[in-house]
Amino acid sequence: MIDPESMAQLREELRERMVEDRKLLEELRTEVRSGLGDARRIMPRHTTAVSLVGTDGGNNRIEFDPFMAQLIRVVDSSNNEYCLEVVTPTTDLTKLSKRHLEDGTAKTPLGKMMKFLGVNFLWELSPMIKKPPATPAPSWVQVYRELTEWAVLFSLVREKDYGTDTVIVWDGLLRSKVFATILFAELRKGVEEALRVHKARRRNIYVVGVAKHSKVLQRYRLAMMLEGAMRCEYPCYADVSRELEQNAYVWSEYARGGEVETGEVNKFVAGKMFFVKFGGRPRDPIWPVDLLESQLSDAQIIFGSLLADAIEGFPVPFYPRCLQRAHENAALVDFDMDILQQGIVNSIRESLGENAPVLDELALIDADPAGKRYG
Repeated sequence: MIDPESMAQLREELRERMVEDRKLLEELRTEVRSGLGDARRIMPRHTTAVSLVGTDGGNNRIEFDPFMAQLIRVVDSSNNEYCLEVVTPTTDLTKLSKRHLEDGTAKTPLGKMMKFLGVNFLWELSPMIKKPPATPAPSWVQVYRELTEWAVLFSLVREKDYGTDTVIVWDGLLRSKVFATILFAELRKGVEEALRVHKARRRNIYVVGVAKHSKVLQRYRLAMMLEGAMRCEYPCYADVSRELEQNAYVWSEYARGGEVETGEVNKFVAGKMFFVKFGGRPRDPIWPVDLLESQLSDAQIIFGSLLADAIEGFPVPFYPRCLQRAHENAALVDFDMDILQQGIVNSIRESLGENAPVLDELALIDADPAGKRYG
């Protein structure tokens, strides 16, 4: 506990700091006035919306797993499953690469993406996956998961034949720093090429990224409220300038679009950010949304197509329902998690051989005795 005298001193120092930093808030308000576009009303439209999302062992807590097994699973809002595999931080990366692409034959969405990008092994796809015999950091599994999700998106855009105009909703912003060299830029070109093919067949396919959080929105939220930005009584969207993005990100290249003045290739960004409010009240939530730069002229169509889906959002209000369904489909809970847990225990039991009875003894020991201090 902080004693009353210290609390009073702390409050006085906080007040002084806030008064001194008032200038910063005024600067943020000025940036909002110059960098945030006027709010435009979203007009409702009717288009099919499909979303994809992945889940892994980090999202599904396994009670006992000394091998840190990670479940890589990608599904969409219609409960179609595109990937299901188990990896550990010590998985043989050469064998894992060949599971997707071997002798020029692509076996999975990830393998097809690797073939398109001209790489044969995972460590060529991302610098965050170390080439054997180097010992990879355990975090490579999360990178692998993201690569798998991008591969599924790539496959949905390039291979699926759509019967109606469709909005494909990516869970997050349309930008990534896990790809090596200019591979993400090549991936973006491959997506845009496929979209042009669909359009030539009189089918409009849109790709949009919807994020739950953004450093840009976090930085400017208070300034936006003070300026009355997007406080209208109808669904709306506003263009976010690249300057506003660069002010919020530590790495400016994460906010870079197209070619910069020096001619340097945009390696990490495929989208242009907008702030979008799907609700009709001034205080309804605002979401950061990325549109492909090649589809900026279709912003009204895309947001109008997402509007009906977002209005029906549950349990998160005014957030695309298709994304929420995808998360529900991807989550492994209750019976599914029990089966996975038991499968891991059985596999460990088989590997222990004659020492397997130790598992039964371990099951009787409290794994978290310190937790009793909260009882």
